[in-house]
Amino acid sequence: MSVNFQRVAYATLPVCNALGMADVEAAVSRTGLAPGARALDLGCAHAGVAIQLARRFALDFDAVDADGAMIELARERIDQAGVGDHVTLHHAWSGAFLADQSPYQLIVAIGVIEPVGAGVREPAAMMAGLSRRLTPGGWLLWGDLVWKGEPPAPLRQVIEANNLYADHTGWQAAARDAGLEVVSAGLSDDATWARYLAAMDAAVRDWTAANPDRPETPAIAARGDQVRSLFAFGRDYLDFGLYLLRRPES
Repeated sequence: MSVNFQRVAYATLPVCNALGMADVEAAVSRTGLAPGARALDLGCAHAGVAIQLARRFALDFDAVDADGAMIELARERIDQAGVGDHVTLHHAWSGAFLADQSPYQLIVAIGVIEPVGAGVREPAAMMAGLSRRLTPGGWLLWGDLVWKGEPPAPLRQVIEANNLYADHTGWQAAARDAGLEVVSAGLSDDATWARYLAAMDAAVRDWTAANPDRPETPAIAARGDQVRSLFAFGRDYLDFGLYLLRRPES
């Protein structure tokens, strides 16, 4: 079994971000997609979202992630859930995978690093790239970190090591700049954030205590300390937003 921080920290989370599954389901329910609609979950992590949406709405998902340890966990969970007929797992980078695919009726992109390819990091550019992979009238469910206000420069540098982020209004403006309609937009509440951070911290502490001699343990423990410190300081500047966006019919 491959183990890294992500696999350990996210193991007990329904969604691998500061976001509730009920909010994800509520957004997708607004799409009115029929059973069998073609869907994609980019950066699927342990595939919890794809599994639940396949169960709830009978959508047919491609679930994509580049992390080998998370792919192993996702495969276990798909098998355990018995949704292998509706969720197909792919070990790949998002941009490379998308380049070979026909358009989707729904794309889920929650907390994805460079979802349309290396170097594309600006909000409107990422959304425009995903919009081009949607059918006319197709849906993008976008979730990501949101700046509450201007953060200290060191915090911005750390948080934006992979993607660039916007405030709540900025994400919606980026969607419109990409030619997408904003159907719904919301922010996670404090209770959701508290559950997310506590679950990650407990999972890392429990795993490292139970596995003191594994070679991965020091790095996982150190990363857990880094994440705890980052959010202890950065939470005052950060929210998490979920945006249901639609590509126009023409």
